[in-house]
Amino acid sequence: MTQVMTPSSEPKTTTDGQIGKLYELFSARLRKSSLPSDLVQQVLATEGDAVADEMVAAVRTRVEALSNMIILHWKANRTQSPQEVLKATGRKRYVDDAVVSAMPRGEGEEGETVFFKLDLSKRGGWINDDDLEKEFESRGLLPEHPDNLADVNKADPTFADEHPNCTHWKDANGKWCYAAFRRSDGGRSVSVRRDGYGWLGYWWFAGRRK
Repeated sequence: MTQVMTPSSEPKTTTDGQIGKLYELFSARLRKSSLPSDLVQQVLATEGDAVADEMVAAVRTRVEALSNMIILHWKANRTQSPQEVLKATGRKRYVDDAVVSAMPRGEGEEGETVFFKLDLSKRGGWINDDDLEKEFESRGLLPEHPDNLADVNKADPTFADEHPNCTHWKDANGKWCYAAFRRSDGGRSVSVRRDGYGWLGYWWFAGRRK
């Protein structure tokens, strides 16, 4: 089952209850901060509006990060080896066998993967793996395990036709590795390799909730 989280055509604005909750959270943090009263008063007098704008911008950034997400369900067969998991997708495999053998494995018989896409127009059209890791973090996600992602693409082979998707991880030597599912002129494929060149804007990144 596919769940698409996108803004509705007539979105409701922030409610008074939500504003009140944000106020409570901010108030609690300020009380714990032990900031000097005289300096706080100076900030209020000279930069109060700027602080308010920054607070709204911080909330806006997190709200926008949650929009346009896709959630897909997977079921796993944990008795399969990494090579068998990839073979079961029925895709052409372009893989480094050593990377496949050492790729991290998921747990549990079933679960959900959260996909998100980035607007990279202000980043020159691409993002490196280190910065991509920060994007996962800002959404409260960890990169999805590659075998779980394979199970997603096995369950819905058409998904990657319009949503080329991927995940990444570091190997024992701290080098970035990836698993990527897509459709090209050569047909449906999966690539599992060691690579740190970064990602273009058409990719959907696969994460799991912390």
